[in-house]
Amino acid sequence: MFQSVDEVINRLAGENYICNREVATVVYLAAAMRKPILVEGPAGVGKTELGKVLSTALKLELIRLQCYEGLDEAKALYEWEYAKQLLYTQILKDKIGEILKGAQSLQAAVDSISQQDDVFFSDRFLLARPLLRAILAPQPTVLLIDEVDKSDTEFEAFLLEVLSDFQVSVPELGTLKAKHLPLVVLTSNNSREMSDALKRRCLHLYLDFPDPKRELEIIRLKVPEADANLSAEVVQLLHRLRKLDLKKRPSISEALDWIKALTLLNIKNLDDRLVAETMSTLMKYEADIRKAQEELAEYLRVRKAKDQSGAAESDKDLLH
Repeated sequence: MFQSVDEVINRLAGENYICNREVATVVYLAAAMRKPILVEGPAGVGKTELGKVLSTALKLELIRLQCYEGLDEAKALYEWEYAKQLLYTQILKDKIGEILKGAQSLQAAVDSISQQDDVFFSDRFLLARPLLRAILAPQPTVLLIDEVDKSDTEFEAFLLEVLSDFQVSVPELGTLKAKHLPLVVLTSNNSREMSDALKRRCLHLYLDFPDPKRELEIIRLKVPEADANLSAEVVQLLHRLRKLDLKKRPSISEALDWIKALTLLNIKNLDDRLVAETMSTLMKYEADIRKAQEELAEYLRVRKAKDQSGAAESDKDLLH
């Protein structure tokens, strides 16, 4: 795992993921203490990406469970393939006859068949889902439980049991224990409040929209081909837009899509007439698009006034 907080920062940076020291500290402690991380925050701020880059930085397999309403144990843990088991039974029917041949009583026949339990009840009929895959993995893994807030409270209670013991009981096979404890990352978009019991078992991390300096670093890292002045203007406008009463505030991922679109259109600054036409890349609702276009016009008006004021001051200095 990681040897220090600085190593976390450096190794994640090597995977093009910029994190501050607070994030790195939580990640380091979670890895050292073998505790899950509950990452909360608005959509699109890099919660899922954190789980992905941890797997690549540590060179561990990523096992992802996407949560949704109605998710149950069978979809998350395992399913028993009864149809496959029945097919095997049909195929082995002749062999069963050979096994029972010579049995003098019903009890003797039952004893003979019971000696073959490993044939009829084995992991060949077990269809492992993400949680069981993480438990049975021969090597340590990163288990990403994505958007856990979309699951039902009943599933959350089941998840607590799994995360506490990292073992499950399969009636046909018995108790299966984890060979290696996975590094668990749970993400939540705060669509509902997580239970105190879940939060108690996890280290909590809240990812918010980055400050302008960090967001500019992210844009330069992810979209290096973008014009430097354009990137700076985009960051300024984004922080103005996020203060508006929007149905959905623009996330980092949407900001990256927008700057890529502007770059593809060869736009160098925000006063280009095409900029307003690309707002659908950044905003996902028509009402938000209109508000963003109005804010863009106001931003450009204020910037123009400052430029003119600055030019006037410069002219005065020259006269003096």
